[in-house]
Amino acid sequence: MKSRLVIRAGVALAGVALLAACSGPTGTNTQNTQNNSAPATGDLKVAVITHGTAGDAFWSVVKVGAEDAGKQLGVGVTYNSDGDPGAQAKLIDNAVSQKVGGIVVSMANPDALKTSIQNAVKAGIPVITINSGSAKSAEFGAMAHVGQEESIAGEEAGKKLKAAGKTKLLCVIHEAGNTGLNQRCDGARTGFGGTVENLQVDISNPTDIESRIKAKLQSDTSFDGVLALNPQVAVNAASAIKGAGSKAQVATFDLNADVVSAIKSGDVLFAVDQQQYEQGYLPIVMLKLFHDNANTLGGGKPVLTGPGFVDKSNVDKVAEYAKAGKR
Repeated sequence: MKSRLVIRAGVALAGVALLAACSGPTGTNTQNTQNNSAPATGDLKVAVITHGTAGDAFWSVVKVGAEDAGKQLGVGVTYNSDGDPGAQAKLIDNAVSQKVGGIVVSMANPDALKTSIQNAVKAGIPVITINSGSAKSAEFGAMAHVGQEESIAGEEAGKKLKAAGKTKLLCVIHEAGNTGLNQRCDGARTGFGGTVENLQVDISNPTDIESRIKAKLQSDTSFDGVLALNPQVAVNAASAIKGAGSKAQVATFDLNADVVSAIKSGDVLFAVDQQQYEQGYLPIVMLKLFHDNANTLGGGKPVLTGPGFVDKSNVDKVAEYAKAGKR
């Protein structure tokens, strides 16, 4: 999502300390069909519903962003997640039945959520999509999409790997059926120019992830690059490379404290940072603006939060934020 439409989301909301805090609660892992709610402090209630799976710390940062915005703006924020598209659709249906004032939803599998999202819109509930599914966001009636354009981000990652001298790349997909992950690998293929092969793994089985990557690198020693699409997978990939005795190097999408450490040590070349804290925070701001003043943002185009890149040149600057659960 490289065409950077950078939001200054605090505009028109005096006193909102937007995305600047370097201290705060450490992110905690989400659980499937999880309900972790911030106290409702105002008349606007927003349901945040994602496809985050158990143990995926990426989504804990999204949750922290949404809840931080809710606390600062007096918005009641409820966070729920489920990696199963059918179950996620039911969570949307439940939010509609509760007559919430706004819904924020990620769309890894857009078609499975289409009816539920359209029913929310028909009920007069403003919907903002985040993270994935931007191509279907307006079609389903959402007022905006916040995230990065996956194919563009993948292309930029591929270009960086090519510039690093890599010639054969393994792209590791960790969620079957997630269209955004396939777009990342397709984009990397375009930007890289050389050979790119996809490898399917299961995010819920770290041991299997490592063994599959290791086996692939051992069976084909010509791979000199591994592109992970998740920070946990990146750590598994780095370990697999060492176990295989491979000379390949890892790059990854997304950031956490482990990836920060791996970049510092040289085990990871760079991370594509889509700034997922913003993907939780900005939609709450946008819904508050819409509720209070009928404001909209984006002009019908995605509000882009990335890609940014974190490597040895700037990793120290963001390390403390990652440690605080906000990067």
